[in-house]
Amino acid sequence: MWDGGDAYERYVGRWSRPVAVQFLKWLDVPPGWTWLDVGCGTGALSETVLAHAEPASVTGVDPSAAFLELARQRVSGATFELGNAMDLGARAVDVVVSGLVLTFVPDVPRAVAEFARVGSHVGSYLWDYTSGMQMMRLFWDAAKDVDPAAASEDEGLRFGEVSDPDPLRTFWTDAGLRDVEVRAIVVPTVFRDFDDFWNPFEGGTGAAPAYAATLPAEQRGAIRDLLRSRLPREGPIELTARAWAVRGSR
Repeated sequence: MWDGGDAYERYVGRWSRPVAVQFLKWLDVPPGWTWLDVGCGTGALSETVLAHAEPASVTGVDPSAAFLELARQRVSGATFELGNAMDLGARAVDVVVSGLVLTFVPDVPRAVAEFARVGSHVGSYLWDYTSGMQMMRLFWDAAKDVDPAAASEDEGLRFGEVSDPDPLRTFWTDAGLRDVEVRAIVVPTVFRDFDDFWNPFEGGTGAAPAYAATLPAEQRGAIRDLLRSRLPREGPIELTARAWAVRGSR
């Protein structure tokens, strides 16, 4: 599911960048600090740190070699390494951040404890899969209408215990972090036309595209046609995406 860096960019990587900008403004970290981007993926958050936070250094870690290769190609000024959110090794930095990562970590409390162990300030953000990430909500609602078995793959049902405000606050406080705050970040997600909306779901990278790739062409086409009937037929498709952000310090 995580082998296609370019496919991920077309799917949600492009939308994570404006969230990252607002997230960093909210963190309000002084210049000259050291940063660790856990689950850096294709480098969207690391690139934003370099552009907006005046860091002393940025290191990104991710378990996907394909994503890291794309990050190295696209982002200069940061170091990218293979790494695991649940075991960050002998590191010590001023700030640990993660963007759109924790829902895919097998042991979230362990990962957040690692963030708190190696960083003095810890922040993260996740899509609101339940209702706020509209492109995904539209897809899963249509998928369940075509294939009731899709309910078991719906990110809103699978990830609600991680990506809502109360669980995020609990993870941070249980890790011993203080001054914990959670807030919503909402950004526009405007698609040129229906093809711009739909084609990323054919890319196979990410939970919804990976599910779509398992379907026979006829069933996948039925989901596409149902979505087309529910979205504007002409001009741009104007949606929004909400992420929940959390921060705390040691």
